[in-house]
Amino acid sequence: MSRSYGQYCGLARALDVVGDRWNLLVVRQLLIGPARYRQLLDGLPGVATNLLADRLRDLEHAGVVERRPAAEGNGIVYALTPWGAGLREPVEGLVRWSAPLMVRGPGNDRFRGEWLVVALPALLGGRVTARRQATVGIAVDDQLVQVRATRSGVEVGRHDGRALDAVVRAGAALVLGLAAGVLAFDETEAALDIEGDEAAVRAVFGA
Repeated sequence: MSRSYGQYCGLARALDVVGDRWNLLVVRQLLIGPARYRQLLDGLPGVATNLLADRLRDLEHAGVVERRPAAEGNGIVYALTPWGAGLREPVEGLVRWSAPLMVRGPGNDRFRGEWLVVALPALLGGRVTARRQATVGIAVDDQLVQVRATRSGVEVGRHDGRALDAVVRAGAALVLGLAAGVLAFDETEAALDIEGDEAAVRAVFGA
């Protein structure tokens, strides 16, 4: 890292590593899963390719990111190291903290459905314990995310092909508002396109 706050403080030293512009968004993408360089570019709309290369190099040098052989085909993927994966908790804390900033909606900001893989565990995990097990697909902008609610909490990831109890199609602001508990399910149900078991959707959103 070329810049440092020069302070013997845990927060300052953490920011020395991940405080530069785009660094935590690179971490967000890798919390979704290991990714090729092109996948990272696609998942970070607005980042310049040379800047992404610089950020990956800095994060790799710091021990947050590592390169691995791709599971399929040639080439490499970028992934979080075990230490880097420890950023999940502070990233989820920032997602929860951001709720008042999200109320005004997306405006002209871009959104990708895959980002729900990081946002939904943060928003649902602390408040949803389903009385019944339910697996629901949430589709935003034609990207499908799978949410599995159990009595012990929620698991969120890309759809793995398993059968779904229901699929919900809605805009990002509506999904995030329901997950954060800012919007009530009964008051927004008419705006949701639900295919399948509505009770499963209620279980996922803690309704």
